[in-house]
Amino acid sequence: MTISEYTDKDGVVLDVDGRVDTNTSEQLQEAILSALQTTKHVRLDFEKVPYLSSAGLRALLLGHKQALSKGAVLELANPTDFVKSVLASVGFDKVLHIAYASR
Repeated sequence: MTISEYTDKDGVVLDVDGRVDTNTSEQLQEAILSALQTTKHVRLDFEKVPYLSSAGLRALLLGHKQALSKGAVLELANPTDFVKSVLASVGFDKVLHIAYASR
């Protein structure tokens, strides 16, 4: 998994490419927490994430909780169909702010 970071008009964007699993979830968690130190809006672009494990869900939940505690927003953008189904199966689609691309 690779994470590219850039800033747009809303805040920090983390463009995630690859599987978010036990081996990579800590890298994602660190990137989210680091970005939340510098901005009130972090968008995770998951368009290139084919797989999300329970470890990845944990990283998202910790990031979400950290954002809430800082009065910030953690947004998940463009999730793949697989990621959408994982989020829905555990109810995270009701908790996380998810933005869907208009394609």
